[in-house]
Amino acid sequence: MTSSARDHRPQRARRTPAHPARWGRPPRRPPLRALPPLAVALSTLALISCVGAAGRPAAGSSGGRSSPARQATAPAADGSTSPAALPSLTPAQKAGQRVIYSYSGLEPPPTLLTWIRHGEAGGVIFFGGNISSRAQIAGVIKQLDQANASASNPLHAVPLLLMTDQEGGLVRRLPGRPVQSEKQIGEAAHPVAAAKAAGTGAGQNLAGVGMNVNLAPVLDVYRTAGDFDDQFGRSYSTSPQVVSALGADFIKAQQATGVAATAKHFPGLGAAASSQNTDTGPVTLDLSLHALRTIDEYPYRAAIAAGVRLVMVSWAVYPALSPSTPAGLSSAVVNGELRGRLGFRGVTITDALEAGALQAFGTTGHRATLAARAGMDLILCSGQTASQGRQARNALATALSSGTLSASVFGAALTRIVALRTGLGG
Repeated sequence: MTSSARDHRPQRARRTPAHPARWGRPPRRPPLRALPPLAVALSTLALISCVGAAGRPAAGSSGGRSSPARQATAPAADGSTSPAALPSLTPAQKAGQRVIYSYSGLEPPPTLLTWIRHGEAGGVIFFGGNISSRAQIAGVIKQLDQANASASNPLHAVPLLLMTDQEGGLVRRLPGRPVQSEKQIGEAAHPVAAAKAAGTGAGQNLAGVGMNVNLAPVLDVYRTAGDFDDQFGRSYSTSPQVVSALGADFIKAQQATGVAATAKHFPGLGAAASSQNTDTGPVTLDLSLHALRTIDEYPYRAAIAAGVRLVMVSWAVYPALSPSTPAGLSSAVVNGELRGRLGFRGVTITDALEAGALQAFGTTGHRATLAARAGMDLILCSGQTASQGRQARNALATALSSGTLSASVFGAALTRIVALRTGLGG
């Protein structure tokens, strides 16, 4: 799936329809840059030293460019800086910083604005039903930014994560670019140029209204015509090499506009049949370890090398990696494959927490805790009700206070999130 339980059904009326690419404006945020290996190593040491034993070595971060609230910084080899300390946060604030909220309608609810003012929100995801025009959503984002700048927010110096799905083709929340779907790009006469143009267009489109994260590109390698990804044109190719190259081109072009990219859905949903939808129920992809690593995970090496800032992990079960646990609830997948084997040091984000694939895993709070324990940094509450995010936040805060979740590992996740936000600028 993508970022929410709506994304596999782009034909629904509430999805923003395709419009000509006429809305682009120059990006307002500075470009993102991937750090060289030495810089990553130095940043990782600086981060771990300030949050305590962060667990596995893979819990490091590729730092941002300036420090949060306390303004203490650690220089990297390329002259950038990484957060050297987190401000003093309550358990509710620590938990809230790991939650992405959603809401219904055109105006954010007052409760959400209150939580943002008090440092209990990491970001917000927007859907078609939240957007009536570019001016309207830009006004909403200004409201959210003003709430985030409140003096009562210990992290008022770093921007919220303000995100949507702007994949191209049918899956777009904002009118305009990128107009082409991934499949159309893969089949284009000049696919490299098309992928770069799509990345630039997506970034400029989102930055033009104040958003700073795109939950794209999809790196699934589809298998057969009309299958789960292909039916909506959401995969570049059946070739892992083509998906790898075009996905990396999209990522680099988009992040040059200042908008962070999200590679999804690790380790891959390309083998899912048209009826296998994690939105509506459990999905098991019984692939061999060899197939997973040489086909489905293959594009993530190039994405990581390209400096992708976030990776979304799927809710499907992959028995070759974890016998019966959805990928996003499995440390073997998140910490073993993604961080350990592939070396990803950025921010992990769950797929929609309300997905039907998690129906056997209890309440919103229990799911959020399981995901955090598995190594997921951001918890995506995309049910379009702010109370869902509150439930996740409360459960994470309780688990942190009780010791169910490790304080040092929790701190490492927060540091990665703050580094991402700092690197996006204000």
